[in-house]
Amino acid sequence: MSRFADRFGFKRSLGLAIGSRSFMALLLAFSDAPWQLYAIRLLHGMIESLRDPAINSMLAERGGEKSVASAFSWYWTARYTAGALGKTAAGLLLAWTVANYKFVFLCAFALSVLPLYVVLRYTREQVHERLPEKPVPGPEPDAVRPAVPKVPIATFAGFGFLITSTSSMLNSLFPLLATQYAGLTEAQTGLVFGISTALMMVSGPVFGWLSDNVSRKLVLLIRSAANTLSSLLYLFFPALAGVAAGKVVDDMGKAAFRPAWGALMARISGADRSRRAQTIGTMTIGENLGETLGPMLGGFLWTTYGVAFMLIVRAVLALTAEFYAIFLVDPHITPAGAITSDSDSAIV
Repeated sequence: MSRFADRFGFKRSLGLAIGSRSFMALLLAFSDAPWQLYAIRLLHGMIESLRDPAINSMLAERGGEKSVASAFSWYWTARYTAGALGKTAAGLLLAWTVANYKFVFLCAFALSVLPLYVVLRYTREQVHERLPEKPVPGPEPDAVRPAVPKVPIATFAGFGFLITSTSSMLNSLFPLLATQYAGLTEAQTGLVFGISTALMMVSGPVFGWLSDNVSRKLVLLIRSAANTLSSLLYLFFPALAGVAAGKVVDDMGKAAFRPAWGALMARISGADRSRRAQTIGTMTIGENLGETLGPMLGGFLWTTYGVAFMLIVRAVLALTAEFYAIFLVDPHITPAGAITSDSDSAIV
């Protein structure tokens, strides 16, 4: 689907994805069989595979070289905030209408038309023409530059898989971790969720600024360090303070990863802008696999070996991702096929 975005344009692809998502909400309003829900869920995955590369490519194009991480951070902050508000509104509507799901899905369909109008009305396509390559004179015999190692794009996808799979191991298990393992009440668990969510929304733009102006590599390393630290906090301090601190650290790491990862995708995909969406789509494959397999691994380890073993494995995997990032995000390593120069070779 990312090849479609490169061929027909990011704006058209994003508009098609948003329109299809609106149609999906309409289908949900009139579905009443399990196979219909499975088919709609399959359609949802196809829509996301078109939407995400298109919108990430637009952010990479329009974000600017000096502020691309900030553009990604504001996008993810707005997306996370809108998602939280949407879930709250859906719950209130279900309570008000006595579980009238059709009405809720029709409301979702009506609201989903608004972003489609914004994309079609206000976004502009940025066209890039491939410039003819100029011959580059070879170096003098006595001034041969050392070879610059090049990393395949799949290696970056593997990094995204390690990061997201480790962080998502507790996505669906955190309520159980808080109530059954740490002994928190439902009210205390809700308070922890509220505090961490608020701090995550505030810290996203801050980490975007740090990635643009201080060090992209440092901000990327925060994600796996947060996974390690939060796992240790959950393991050794199973009480309100420890769980709250671990959840805050975990969510702050998520807020740090998105802008730095987006800036890295923008830089790597900028080597060939005619294939930008395909490059970004390849890099995000690891993310999607990690978000799918991470919760499955966490649940398997919990039920088979216990919560303590699961947290230890999570910490070890996070440390592995940390060393992976130290090697991968190196100022002298470039993606395979990238155009390298003295001024553009640094990622930090």
